[in-house]
Amino acid sequence: MYSLFVKEIKSFLSSLIGYIVIGVFLSLTGLFLWIFPFSDNILLRGFADINGLFNFAPVVFLLLIPAITMRSFAEETKSGTIELLLTYPISDMKIILAKFLASIVLLIISLLPTLIYFLTVYFLGYPKGNIDQGAMWGSYLGLIFLGATFASIGIFVSTLTDNQIISFLFSVLLCFIAWRGFEFIYSFDVFQSFGYMVKTLGISHHYESISRGVIDTRDIIYFLSSIVLFLYLAALRLKSRNW
Repeated sequence: MYSLFVKEIKSFLSSLIGYIVIGVFLSLTGLFLWIFPFSDNILLRGFADINGLFNFAPVVFLLLIPAITMRSFAEETKSGTIELLLTYPISDMKIILAKFLASIVLLIISLLPTLIYFLTVYFLGYPKGNIDQGAMWGSYLGLIFLGATFASIGIFVSTLTDNQIISFLFSVLLCFIAWRGFEFIYSFDVFQSFGYMVKTLGISHHYESISRGVIDTRDIIYFLSSIVLFLYLAALRLKSRNW
């Protein structure tokens, strides 16, 4: 499992698309936080926080994470190496976990340079260090959980097709539905009687909760359950190839 995990990371970082994906993420978040005259621009807001990063990053993740996971099984299927992969002396779930964990590592690699934004605001704030670090670290944790959930969805979708483009597009759609779709349903009056329950099914509700800096076990359980569900569906899909 470890060798496959390392192979996945090396494969991504040795390809041009890996650096393009990371570069696009950092460029977009940097532009929206420091250059473009939007409400989350740090220099225009005049507040010592980087909340704009956590507001905008999930939108970028909708494209970033599917770009990372789209090739995980789709490329293996198209090239015919999926059969060889499934003959490895490890279980299907370990193969999935190796690819999933590699995606998480790549996600964290993408996030690490954004700590420069925190350090900048930390030293520029008045007085120095005037930034809510509890909420900030909670938001980072929320981003990792959100990205991990998107990654599990992307890996599941990648097992359904041998076309990377289809995998990417369908992953984006499914991630968006999981992120914002339930809030859209919640907005209809017909669901008022049990609207809050519908809202809690969406990723956005739990991401916003963690971003406040308060770690609620209900949010942790939600994210872990979602990740396990989609990884289990991916395992079922791989197992069905042998039927």
